[in-house]
Amino acid sequence: MKLDETRRSTVLIATSAIAIGSGLAAYWWRGKSENDSMFLSPQNDLLPNLWEQVFDTPTGTKFDLATLRTKPLLINFWATWCPPCVEELPLLDRFFTENRAKGIQILGLAVDNAKAVSTFLHKSPLSFPVAIAGASGIALSKSWGNLSSGLPFSILLAANGHIMQRKMGKLNDTDLSTWLTALQSPK
Repeated sequence: MKLDETRRSTVLIATSAIAIGSGLAAYWWRGKSENDSMFLSPQNDLLPNLWEQVFDTPTGTKFDLATLRTKPLLINFWATWCPPCVEELPLLDRFFTENRAKGIQILGLAVDNAKAVSTFLHKSPLSFPVAIAGASGIALSKSWGNLSSGLPFSILLAANGHIMQRKMGKLNDTDLSTWLTALQSPK
């Protein structure tokens, strides 16, 4: 009899602990997911310090982000040492070439050094501008919503600078088609 009561008590305590733990985990996950989605979903806000950014280029000149103001802009954080980044660059280049007449702009922000980017671009030229964000590019991308600090990371801005989309990971044709449709739909 004593053994059964002890066993029941142990099962009751274990079940209670699991229930409490599950409840706390669900509460934490729900709060985390809501906070994450706040940054990863489209928003009608502006990126901090967006138009004040000035970057070096692979050729040693300066690139003032304000020169891209007033037209839709896709900013893509990438690096030469990042295979998915390198894989998506031809797609971005084709998208830019096909849509530049519609006012679509792309800026490749390399989280890399100028020499590596220059060497890469010599072998694989791109039609859109590329600037060097360097190691600080990860912190910049994080301040702009890249919560995982991973690459590639892309942000789509409307002509007024408001965030329309963000994506962590490699873009695909469907993403770009959807983003283009969103830019062209009446507000």
